[in-house]
Amino acid sequence: MRKQIESSIEYIIFSSRWFQAPLYLGLIVAGILYAYKFLVELIHLVATLNTITEEVLMLGVLTLVDITMVANLLVMVIIGGYATFVSRIDLKGHADKPDWLDKIDAGALKVKLATALVGISGIHLLKSFINIKEKDSDQVMWQVIIHVVFLLSSIMLAYTENLMHKKHH
Repeated sequence: MRKQIESSIEYIIFSSRWFQAPLYLGLIVAGILYAYKFLVELIHLVATLNTITEEVLMLGVLTLVDITMVANLLVMVIIGGYATFVSRIDLKGHADKPDWLDKIDAGALKVKLATALVGISGIHLLKSFINIKEKDSDQVMWQVIIHVVFLLSSIMLAYTENLMHKKHH
């Protein structure tokens, strides 16, 4: 009887991973919203190309890169998180299967996400530097500090993940 109760509790606990599935579906909606913002920005750049300065064009292109990087981050979280924490995704033989999906675990996913955040932060910092005349120096200083913290955190996370990976293999 005790073993049956224990098995039932374990089954319920294991099944609770499915509570995350709606979260990943919500992130897909967020990705659609980002795709919409990308198209709006792209159409705006095309429509105003003859009247904007090179600096404004560069800022617009960096915005497109930023949106794309956030969308990439969303895809990593959606696919990697779902495959790691909810259920395996059966893509055997699928021509478009991402290579990293076979090698992903929670630690590798964290490193990929941290690296993506560093890239996104770098794009925001570059946009601030291009438009530095219109920025408050304190705001830029905090952006640099936050970027450095992201960078150092990402390096330390990758280092500890590498140590743990070596320990297990």
